[in-house]
Amino acid sequence: MATLGSAQLPAEGSLSSAASSLPAAKLAPRHSGLVRVTHWITTLCFFALLLTGIEILISHPRFYWGETGTVLTKPLFHLPIPSSRKLVPTGYGYVLPDQNGWSRALHFEAAWIAVLTGLLYVISGLLTRHFQKDLLPSKTDFSWRVLWTSIAKPFRFEQPSAAEASSYNVLQRLTYLFVIFVLFPLVIWSGLAMSLAFASAFPWSVTLLGGRQSVRTIHFFVSLALVLFLFVHVLMVCLAGFWSRTGAMITGRTGTRKEHI
Repeated sequence: MATLGSAQLPAEGSLSSAASSLPAAKLAPRHSGLVRVTHWITTLCFFALLLTGIEILISHPRFYWGETGTVLTKPLFHLPIPSSRKLVPTGYGYVLPDQNGWSRALHFEAAWIAVLTGLLYVISGLLTRHFQKDLLPSKTDFSWRVLWTSIAKPFRFEQPSAAEASSYNVLQRLTYLFVIFVLFPLVIWSGLAMSLAFASAFPWSVTLLGGRQSVRTIHFFVSLALVLFLFVHVLMVCLAGFWSRTGAMITGRTGTRKEHI
């Protein structure tokens, strides 16, 4: 019996050693709690703003430039869609149901939630140096080779490697910074400038953008740019692994493999 037991010890030790040398799954930190919360609140607000914005848009799908614009004014351009108001000429022989009441109220509420959430994210990002550590490109990122690789690779629909997926490339960093510090402030500014109460208190906010109708046109194009960003963002998430990236934005961690010595 002693001989049998002593013969088993090396086998058990070798199994334990072999098991410890196998790669084991480990959850690596990916996103902080505040980034995750503000991300999903902003996502919900964005879809609410998009839905209600479309409802508001179809009430008058014509755009002008300057201070004034009416159904009797030649538009800068118009969308080839029917309207929800009979007085707006669209070329269609019917009108859509008018949903302008609830859509404006929800648009206003979702916008303020998005603004406050965005302020919280920006203030936290500045205090924790999130932008500097995770989004601000380094000098080496601006080489032609790095720039070309970050631009060309998504067009070939190549899945990024584990090292590439663990951080943002230079194109992603520049895009996120542009969206956070240019597009979002501009869409908020133009949205507030369309409010009569805000415009009366801060008339310069309308003047700097070229007038009330110019504000509406700018708001439309910036919103289109944000929708385009959303589609590209979702596409990049799918290429990198939709469920792993979505899970990382929910749990804050992403699964990695690590060798144990």
